[in-house]
Amino acid sequence: MPRHRRFHRWRWVAGIFLLLLVTAVIGVRIAIKHAQPILRTRVIETLRTRFKSRVELATLDVSVMNGLQVSGTGLQIYGATDPNPYEPGIQPLLEIGEFRFRAPLRDLFLVPMRIHTVYVNGLILNVPPKEQRQEMRAMRRRGRMKIAVDEFVCNDTRLLINTLRPGKAPLEFDISKLKMKDIGPDLPFRFEATLINPKPVGDIQSTGQFGPLNEVSPRDTAVQGDYSFTNANLGTLKGIAGILSSTGNYRGTLGRIEIEGQTDTPDFRVSVSGHPVPLHTDFHAIVDGTDGDTYLNPVSARFLHSSFVAKGKVVRVVPAGHDIELNVVLGGSRIEDLLRLGVKTDPPIMTGAVEMKTKLGIPPADAEIAYRLRLDGNFRIPAGHFTNDKLQDKIDALSLRSQGKPKEAKQVPQQDVTSDLQGTFKLRDGVLSFSSLHFLVPGTNADMTGEYSLDGSTFDFHGKLKLDAKLSHTMTGWKSILLKPLDPFFSKDGAGTELPFKITGTRSEPHFGLDFGHKNETKEVQSAPHEVH
Repeated sequence: MPRHRRFHRWRWVAGIFLLLLVTAVIGVRIAIKHAQPILRTRVIETLRTRFKSRVELATLDVSVMNGLQVSGTGLQIYGATDPNPYEPGIQPLLEIGEFRFRAPLRDLFLVPMRIHTVYVNGLILNVPPKEQRQEMRAMRRRGRMKIAVDEFVCNDTRLLINTLRPGKAPLEFDISKLKMKDIGPDLPFRFEATLINPKPVGDIQSTGQFGPLNEVSPRDTAVQGDYSFTNANLGTLKGIAGILSSTGNYRGTLGRIEIEGQTDTPDFRVSVSGHPVPLHTDFHAIVDGTDGDTYLNPVSARFLHSSFVAKGKVVRVVPAGHDIELNVVLGGSRIEDLLRLGVKTDPPIMTGAVEMKTKLGIPPADAEIAYRLRLDGNFRIPAGHFTNDKLQDKIDALSLRSQGKPKEAKQVPQQDVTSDLQGTFKLRDGVLSFSSLHFLVPGTNADMTGEYSLDGSTFDFHGKLKLDAKLSHTMTGWKSILLKPLDPFFSKDGAGTELPFKITGTRSEPHFGLDFGHKNETKEVQSAPHEVH
C-alpha cells in the first residue's frame, strides 16, 4: 500500500478517536452539569410519587469523579395534617438529617435508577394518630418509580407513633442502628435493629421481617422476629436493682404483637430489703405496637424455692410512665422467700409454705417501687414456724397454757408447734395492713387487725385471743387461785377464755400484752400476760 494512503488512513483513525474523546468529554461535562438537577428531580419525584405529599430537600451534592456519589441533607416529607399535636408547629411525617449513596455513572440514565445501599443519619418517622391515618391511603405507590433501593443503613433513628387518646403521650422508640433489606412494593422487608431501651437502660438486638405495610390499616401490618436484651441495669428503676437479660421471639401484626420470652436476673433485689435473689420468668405477652400497651397472659416466675403466676396489663400514661395492674397467684411458695425479698429483717421471721392471691398495682410516680406497690389480697400459711427462738418459745408456751398445761409451759418446751396464719391484707405506701388476720395453734386461736411497715419501723396488731382452757387453768400456784374468780368474766360460752391482746414493737422484737384499752381492769389481770407469755 502506498505510504501516503496509509498516512491518510491513520489521520482518519486519529480524527475519529479525537472526535470520540471530545464527545466523551462533552458527555462527562453534560453529565456533571445535569447530574445534580437530574438526581434532585428524581429524588423528589420518587418521594412525591410514593407519598403523594409535599417534599422538601435542603441540599444535594453530586460527584462523578469516582462513579456517581450523592449526599444530601434536610429531607422532609409532609402529610395533610400534623401527625404530632404535642409539638409546636407542623411536623413532617418523615425527616432525614443526612443521607448518601453511590452508583455507577451509567445508572444515572436508567429508569428506575438502581441503588444498592443508602446510608442515613438522623431518621425520624412520625406516624399520625390512627384516627388520621386514612390519609396514608394516598401513600400508595402510583406512577413509575424513578429510584429503586436494595438496602437502607440507618443510624440514630426515632420512631414516633402518635395518638389522640387523652392521657397518652406518643409512643417513642430510639433505634441506634437499623438495617433494612429486600425493600420493594407489596413485599415484606427484612431488618436488623438495635433499639435503645430507656428503663432499664440497655440495647435490644432484634432481627426479623416487617410488612408489607397495610397503608389503609397500619395496625394490621405483619411483623415477626427474634430479640435479645442483655446486661440491662435495673438500678435505673427506683426501688429495685440487678442485671437482667432476656431473649424471645415475636409475631403477629403491629396492633397485636404476640411475644414469647424469658428473663433472668441472678441478683434481683428490692431496695427496702436489699437481699439479692435469683429471679427467672417465662412470659407470653400481647403488645399493641401502636400505643405500647402490654397485656401479660401469663408471666410465670421463679425465685429461690418459690413460684407465682401473674396476668394483667401494663398501660402507658401521662406523665411518662406505666400503670401496672396484675392478678398474682402464688402456689408452691415459701413465706421465707417472700420475706427475704421484701423485708429487711434477716433471717426472715417465719418459714413455711404459703398460698396467696392478690391484685398488684404499680402506678406511675417518681418514687421507689416499694412505696408505689399496691397489693390487695389474701393468704394462708398452714404450718408456719418462727425463726426467732424467743418468739417461737412464747408460741410453744402459749399453746401449752391454752390447753391447760401451765406446768409443762414453765419447762423448756418439748414441742415445736406450727402456726396456722391466714388473712386479708392491703399494701399502700410501704405499709401492709390487715383487715382480718386469723392465727391458730393447738389450744389457741386469735383474730386481729393491724399493720406493719416494710422498713420494720411499725408493728401494731390488736385483737381477741381465745384459749381452750379457762384463765385460772393457764397458771399454777397462787396465781391460779387469784384468777379463778375471774374465769366467768373471761369465759367463752361457759368454757375457755377470751382476752383482748396486742402485739407491738418491731418484726424482730415483737412485744405481746393484754389490750384492755381504757377499761378499769384489775392490776392482777393486767399482770397476767407477763406470766402467760
